[in-house]
Amino acid sequence: MLLLTAAILILVLANVALWPEVKPEREAAGEVSVLIPARNEQENLPRCLETVLSQPCVREVLVYDDHSEDNTAEVVRSFAARDPRVRLIEPNPLPPGWAGKTFACHKLSEAAEAPWLLFLDADVTLAPGAIAGVLAEAQRRGLTLLSCWPGLIMHGFWEKLLMPMLNFVVFTLYPAPLAIRRPLDASLGLAHGALILARRDAYRRVDGHRAVRAELFEDTLLARVWRQRGEFSLCLDGRRLVHTRMYSGLRPIWLGFQKNFYPAFRSPLSFWAFLVFHAVVFLGPFLTANWAAAACVIAMRLALAVRFSHPLWSAFLHPPAQAFLLALGLASWWRYRHGSGVPWKGRRYVAR
Repeated sequence: MLLLTAAILILVLANVALWPEVKPEREAAGEVSVLIPARNEQENLPRCLETVLSQPCVREVLVYDDHSEDNTAEVVRSFAARDPRVRLIEPNPLPPGWAGKTFACHKLSEAAEAPWLLFLDADVTLAPGAIAGVLAEAQRRGLTLLSCWPGLIMHGFWEKLLMPMLNFVVFTLYPAPLAIRRPLDASLGLAHGALILARRDAYRRVDGHRAVRAELFEDTLLARVWRQRGEFSLCLDGRRLVHTRMYSGLRPIWLGFQKNFYPAFRSPLSFWAFLVFHAVVFLGPFLTANWAAAACVIAMRLALAVRFSHPLWSAFLHPPAQAFLLALGLASWWRYRHGSGVPWKGRRYVAR
């Protein structure tokens, strides 16, 4: 166990030390269509649009109102009255076999005019120069898809305790430096839906969101499809450019990740292997008083906390956070396989 946790610690330290950051730029060659799928986002959308419209390189900002039950459409119309680049895309009925977000992104791509498509979640805020920085980075690296991993905005005890586990899950298993050296290896595809920049011609070649139309975990699966079809994609550290408060409080964290947890795995076997691995390797040392291995786990958490500006104290509360993660996975499995699905923003997500 000590050898295994030490090996994972080395991977984490490599990710922390060698994963490139994308930095803001004053300008870049080219224009983007900013595409925002929005469902019940009246609270978040104004901040998002304000930071988008202050950026260079923006030809247009298209917002798809995904059958919102609040004033999302009115928010977009108020911005459109002030800036002609903003346009509301009215919703179509959701076709069979599509998830809501993938269909929204697909319809946005059909309406876009710029050579680059920038998909943003409605709850993100952008730093000055963020769009030019992402565009310039993609052009320098010869990429047709570049996703930026966001900085996480966290308020309150539960968010600061639990949200760092997202980065822990990813960067204890994902070899980010290797993904840069092997940009066509589909197994190393990674993306975060907060910000995905895609060249429009490549998006059409790979069939865009249509290729992942039924998926709830569509961002990373899109990056893998991208690589499978011969296009260069990367996910880089974008915490200087884009920030998001993914979930506000304990209940939204529970329901939001419950919606995505079980569907993120391609088979029940991989899901159960993940849960067993996390239980044995990342919680087991604390339960069996294997303090050397436990220290390696805490060191992983501290290294990630320093890199991503998470509160350091959350690293020392790893055991309850890890137990919460395992309970969340089990709840997601139960709701999808034996329950009525997971409710989220007025929809109910069920197993396919």
